[in-house]
Amino acid sequence: MACGLGLLHLLLGQLCSQLLGTFGNSMQHHLDPQTDNGSWEPEETQDNDSVVSAHTLLFSLDYQHVQVPFEITLWIMLASLAKIGFHVYNKMPTVVPESCLLIFVGLIMGGLIYSLNDQSPPIMDSDIFFLYLLPPIVLEAGYFMPSRPFFENIGTILLYAVVGTMWNAFGIGLSLYGLCQVKYFNLQDVSLLHNLWFGSLIAAVDPVAVLSVFEEIHVNEKLHILVFGESLLNDAVTVVLYKLFKSFNEMPSIKLVDILAAMGKFFLVGIGGVFIGFLFGMFAAFTTRFTKTIRVIEPLFVFLYSYLSYLTAEMFHLSGIVA
Repeated sequence: MACGLGLLHLLLGQLCSQLLGTFGNSMQHHLDPQTDNGSWEPEETQDNDSVVSAHTLLFSLDYQHVQVPFEITLWIMLASLAKIGFHVYNKMPTVVPESCLLIFVGLIMGGLIYSLNDQSPPIMDSDIFFLYLLPPIVLEAGYFMPSRPFFENIGTILLYAVVGTMWNAFGIGLSLYGLCQVKYFNLQDVSLLHNLWFGSLIAAVDPVAVLSVFEEIHVNEKLHILVFGESLLNDAVTVVLYKLFKSFNEMPSIKLVDILAAMGKFFLVGIGGVFIGFLFGMFAAFTTRFTKTIRVIEPLFVFLYSYLSYLTAEMFHLSGIVA
């Protein structure tokens, strides 16, 4: 009890001395005796940053210091809570699909960030998406993928994913280019390359709602794995097409050799991604042979080897999604 009272007296003494010191310093800075004419004149005030406010000794708020990790963690937590609520409340799938619910949560989070942030909002660039957001999404889809039916129908899946996605991308790009040539829209300055670039951006369709309906009505397993496998691999195809058209857009002129090299690179990217993924899969299988007594680190190896395979493939300009 005596120790607590002594500590309280000490804190009060320091607070009073700080207040008196601040007040005395401010008065000394504002009033300065002038020996030339014997009058008192105000002196120039210092910056506000140099003056220590008394209330900061007890409580202060520095949101900008923790803004980025705080908002990212809050976003992940809200998305996780929404997913839990979606599966706990059984009637929710009949009202709204899971993807729509997550979009709604994202809109709420974005509105909160926009309303509370007094500076410019955080900007999502391609590096953040491809290096941090995309790998866990692809890992979740590939880890829970039914392996046997997937590889039994790999030919049809590749046909839909590769040929179908390319057909979709070029079809959208050429159709938009044809519309741009109509003088009524006044879009003649949009080139064919920009239209193909946009077509590759939206060519991949992610049938999340369709797959959730398939699981509820217990549709044929072959149809389910075809749609699921195509949605998993078409992302790799569109990423390759997007990067190819982006590199074409940065070239001053495109020759026939560049187009042939791009076609060869298209297949090299896919085959190289498979090789990188197989190599790290072998490393993961060999490492987990020695974790029988330390099972707690096995999930860590799953995340690390998967993420390293993605980063290694991206380092060599291969398909990290396939890897």
